[in-house]
Amino acid sequence: MQSGLVLQNLLSAPVLFFFLGILAVVLGSDLEIPSPLPKLFSLYLLLAIGFKGGVELSESGLGPMVLNTIAAAILMSLLVPLGSFLVLRGRLGADNAAAVAAAYGSISAVTFITAQSFLNVLKVPYDGFMVAALALMESPAIVVGVVMAKLSSASLEKERGESTEPIPWREVLQEAFLNGSVFLLIGSLLIGALVSHFSPSGVERMEPFTEKLFYGVLCFFLLDMGLVAAQRLRDLRQTGPFLVAFAIAAPIVHGFVGLLIAKLLGLPQGDALLFMVLSASASYIAVPAAMRMTVPQANPSIYITTALGLTFPFNVVVGIPLYMALVQRFIPAT
Repeated sequence: MQSGLVLQNLLSAPVLFFFLGILAVVLGSDLEIPSPLPKLFSLYLLLAIGFKGGVELSESGLGPMVLNTIAAAILMSLLVPLGSFLVLRGRLGADNAAAVAAAYGSISAVTFITAQSFLNVLKVPYDGFMVAALALMESPAIVVGVVMAKLSSASLEKERGESTEPIPWREVLQEAFLNGSVFLLIGSLLIGALVSHFSPSGVERMEPFTEKLFYGVLCFFLLDMGLVAAQRLRDLRQTGPFLVAFAIAAPIVHGFVGLLIAKLLGLPQGDALLFMVLSASASYIAVPAAMRMTVPQANPSIYITTALGLTFPFNVVVGIPLYMALVQRFIPAT
């Protein structure tokens, strides 16, 4: 990995604020972001990235490259949780394995946004249609995770001669496709595309909100994420060394698979990095909400701590420059 990429990432304002949040917890500072604000920051980032992605999607159109990339992203969101479940089931049990698998098959929008910021600093172009892939990768992984948990539970109940409970499809699908983050992201994407197509002047009026404020809000949000991630690190004792190793190895393996797919698709460097990040990140917002409702037997300290306390910091600090180095090694600049 090129040391310049790591230094470029570490010295970016959002990552430095992330470290500031971690440092505050380590040193025992009483620094905190009032509870309504992190939710507002999250909603703003999703709205802004969705709107900008919709504008660029309207301009680029739904060509073969766009459709193939979106299809490949959905395929990854199905294969990653299946593979992760098979690896984890023997160690964690079906319920916990399904919850962790769903988290790693899904995505982290904040990691994706941080990768976009990294590309902006490097002045590497990327396409807005990658936001469509982001929006469509979260839900399939949730469905796969819930189905794996329910099928395993049904198999055990059948062996014991007990009656099996049906999969609560209504709750599963509602959490998968109508949870707030997915709904806002897809809605903002569609609004951005419609405004760009029918009222281009509306895009200009949105720019002060979606462009000028974006970087500062991202810094505030990552400051809060640093606080939360550092607090989650205290729960590592409950995860064990195997899960710690999985939380670091899984994003590297999934990211490399994402790189191979990006190369097959012929994606340019910027899009390839974003595809790798989508493949390598793990959800710590939408998936925990869904798992609490549909797989309540799963232990939240396991799947939240691995995704938020380990994989998220790894990707933000080390993973993104590592993936960029691999992209530059295997995909020529255009």
